[in-house]
Amino acid sequence: MHPLPLHLGPGSDLRASLEQLAIEAGASGFVLGVVGDLSQAAFQCPGLEEPTVLQGHLEIITLQGTVAPQGVHLHLSLSDGDCQVWGGHLEHGSLVLRGADLLVGFLPVAGAPQDPPSAAEALPAAAARPTAPAAPAHPRVEIAVRSGCPYSARALRMLRTLGIPHVVQLADDEQARAAVAGRSGLASMPQVFIDGQPIGGYDALADRHGRGELDHLR
Repeated sequence: MHPLPLHLGPGSDLRASLEQLAIEAGASGFVLGVVGDLSQAAFQCPGLEEPTVLQGHLEIITLQGTVAPQGVHLHLSLSDGDCQVWGGHLEHGSLVLRGADLLVGFLPVAGAPQDPPSAAEALPAAAARPTAPAAPAHPRVEIAVRSGCPYSARALRMLRTLGIPHVVQLADDEQARAAVAGRSGLASMPQVFIDGQPIGGYDALADRHGRGELDHLR
């Protein structure tokens, strides 16, 4: 098993980030440990038709389960300000407050080289490289992506490789894409924003990198 540390910055979606991590790593594994807090937690309680959503300063107690390119199955427990413990099946919409640090253990892939992917190659968009300086509370770069979009994956990989702190918005539903289009004026994915201003998609990001205009964002 290859243990991979993962840091998520403020605003990161806990479940979406782990899903993206498994897709980019191309391997299955388990969440081995977690410390951090959430501003919002969404989890499915047994017997209820709709997820429970809590907001406030919520401390993560445990996160257990499996991650794989095909999907994740994770159970979350957390404490609110009154030290009341809540928990259930982790859903999308569980958002990191100040930061979350996880350790994910990936199993070897059959037929793959024994050396596992490095953290720089496998971390998802919201993650910072373990050896990189801590990301600022409010990264200057935002990127809206769509699952399965190759240009979204390329843009995420470029930001990771350059060590540029960034916040990721997963725009898989029509409402989220419409909100992004309202900000950028474009319907394509991905869409990159620097200091809140839209610059375009992957091609625009690559063009700025070629001119050295992203160096000051590291």
